[in-house]
Amino acid sequence: MKIIKNIQPKNRSRLPSLLLAAGLFALNTLPALAQSTTFSSTDLKTGISNSLAVIMMFGFVLGIACVIYGGFAIRRGDVDQGKMSIIGGAIIAAAPAVIFAFFKIFGLDSNSAVGVGSF
Repeated sequence: MKIIKNIQPKNRSRLPSLLLAAGLFALNTLPALAQSTTFSSTDLKTGISNSLAVIMMFGFVLGIACVIYGGFAIRRGDVDQGKMSIIGGAIIAAAPAVIFAFFKIFGLDSNSAVGVGSF
């Protein structure tokens, strides 16, 4: 008579290892929380300014690409699409300078996180 063993994989609970990993993660984040006891608005302003600078750089490159695409569209005979693309590209590329000009006009340039150079 042949004996057939019922082979089943051992189902171990992963809960203890997950709890250990979560506990170690929580203990490792406590020093980071302890270091940020003082809040500086200058740090926040610098972070926002850097983020806006990156966005403005991408916008400028996108605007220039739109102007170039508009030139090619006019060249192949699609004048209406080309004009709209050139106007849209110019607006996108000039947006940071226009916003900074509004900040200057209304006297908000001392609190401004936007800068495109000296006017």
